[in-house]
Amino acid sequence: MMDAELQNVYGLFWSAYGVGLVLFLWATQKLLRFLPFYGLRTLLLAALTAVLVAPVESLDIAGWWIPAWLYGGYELILGNSVAASAALLNLALAGMVLLLVWILDLVRYRIKH
Repeated sequence: MMDAELQNVYGLFWSAYGVGLVLFLWATQKLLRFLPFYGLRTLLLAALTAVLVAPVESLDIAGWWIPAWLYGGYELILGNSVAASAALLNLALAGMVLLLVWILDLVRYRIKH
């Protein structure tokens, strides 16, 4: 169970992570403008977003959500394959959702242009 101080630090981490994520994706979008195809640019951004956004719940502390890439990588290094597979599952689910969003965005782009 998390006490009040730990809850504040937890919220501060996710706030900083969210702001950093938005800034990083914005900068990446600016860097990918040189790619000639809209579909390729948005596919790369969707894949990067899926990897960075997917959370996974910690097996150690109930209610403690961690970025899946960070938790899965850490647990894989430690040799805990069960926790690493849970993170990989969440990454795959986020990837499938963003793949669907990417396809719908391509349909919207095709209709508009």
